[in-house]
Amino acid sequence: MMRRSETLHRAANSSYDVCVIGGGATGSGSALDAQLRGLKTLLIDAGDFGSGTSSASTKLIHGGLRYLQQAVMEFDIGHYRLVRQALRERCLMMRNAPNLVRTRQFVIPCFGLVEAVYYELGSKLYDWLSGKASLSPSLRMSRANSLAMMPGLAREGLKGTVVYSDGQFDDARYNLSLVMSCAAAGGDTLNHTSVLGFEKDPQARLVAAVVQDAESKESFRVTAKAFVNATGPFSDRLRRLADAGAPERLRLSRGVHILLPLPEDFGDHALLIPKTDDKRLMFAIPWQGRLLVGTTETESDLSDPMMVTRQEAEYLLRHLGRYLSRKFQFSDIVSAMAGLRPLVRSADERDTKNIARDYEIEVGRSDLISVLGGKWTVYRAMAEDAVNAVQRLLTGRVTACVTRAHPLFGSLPPSESGYACEANALAKAYGTTPETARHLLQKFGTCAGRVLELAGDDRCLLSPLAEGAPQIGAEVVYSIREEMASSIEDVLSRRLGLQYFDWRLAVRVAPAVARMMARELEWDSARERDEIDTYTERINRLLETLGMDSVRAETMS
Repeated sequence: MMRRSETLHRAANSSYDVCVIGGGATGSGSALDAQLRGLKTLLIDAGDFGSGTSSASTKLIHGGLRYLQQAVMEFDIGHYRLVRQALRERCLMMRNAPNLVRTRQFVIPCFGLVEAVYYELGSKLYDWLSGKASLSPSLRMSRANSLAMMPGLAREGLKGTVVYSDGQFDDARYNLSLVMSCAAAGGDTLNHTSVLGFEKDPQARLVAAVVQDAESKESFRVTAKAFVNATGPFSDRLRRLADAGAPERLRLSRGVHILLPLPEDFGDHALLIPKTDDKRLMFAIPWQGRLLVGTTETESDLSDPMMVTRQEAEYLLRHLGRYLSRKFQFSDIVSAMAGLRPLVRSADERDTKNIARDYEIEVGRSDLISVLGGKWTVYRAMAEDAVNAVQRLLTGRVTACVTRAHPLFGSLPPSESGYACEANALAKAYGTTPETARHLLQKFGTCAGRVLELAGDDRCLLSPLAEGAPQIGAEVVYSIREEMASSIEDVLSRRLGLQYFDWRLAVRVAPAVARMMARELEWDSARERDEIDTYTERINRLLETLGMDSVRAETMS
């Protein structure tokens, strides 16, 4: 349970061993690791937990076939090490939160024998690097078997496919599980709290951060013996707050994704498009009832708005259309997302699509410990190295890290049935449907029963928020009371995921969500209306950037 008002009071009146700045994957992982090693820890984020890069990913836990290809073609040992490490970490992520992850098989279409042999050899090497952590062996399939497995594939020129396995996960919920795990271990966690500056001792070492609560606009001091900068794309900005002369270390890469209705003939496999016109990699992946289509590695900067443009969406649709028998129209897009990936600057100036997602732990002149670069799959290793640096700074001695085998908050044991038996039992106990119970188990794990208990006095909370979507009202109340959700977007985007299922549907349920938030957070009617308007304007900006029609006011009635 995370109570924001109580945590604000403690943060302003306590002294910490370590303050981690940035509540994305790496920051949340670092805070959990630090707290588990006995360090009194505070985690803060200027926005919501995971509201930036960490919830705008391709939802993959993977080593990276593209990096493996670069390791082989360029004889680059750095890429090789990155893939090996990521494959090891993939196994740990899947073990520590089984209800939030799954194995997904990926199909690589082949249009010639040379292509088929090339991709088969690459996938076999990927299997070999996985070792005991391999999910399932890759294989080459004939044209007939490929079309039986994925009937929606374009047939012209298709010779067969290569199939390999990787991991898929709910990035926003996994991120939140890390935050909840830190809180459950005794750490303090605060969202919507930004760093305005630092205070230093006579030796120019950091001793406090001046932070501001976004809700009250009040500022206060956070004192800590060590500060970790885990702000991802904003790392250079925070480094300069600590040291005005700090050089830029990051190059930023933009990732864009669109979501489409999931065709029945797509099947349960994901599609890997191995090469676009500009030599990028693309994925089309079934994800929570939609088809997630996206790519990364377009150079960008902090001034670029994090919205998918019409040109980018058309690029994705054009390439997807070459591999599927169904041709999606622009009007089929139901949602989209964009995010920045931080890449550590290298000595040469290669394109961002060729830079490995490696990371570096930097200890600055003011003793600010910055975690630079990296990617989701290696968040735990990055956090371990960051906390090692904290311990070396504070005591000169590193203690054992325990996060390799630490089940995350709410994690359920793996289930071959996809939690069907557990869902039936839960549905019977709380008078809901097995489908709703299964949805809650996969999202909230062992806390699914606590979500359903909230409907004990109000059976309306068992009803879906919108027809055709699995989310129920009790999830909204739970996310406010237990998970520090304080805005409509906190709820619909990162807690429930409805915003990415369908923008227009999310706007339609926003008033109902606002009413529940007003009751829980004691908003007046003006604040409730302002929240609805703010959220609607946000979605309309996303739609307008794509050149799509805005949501009209009557949809909010």
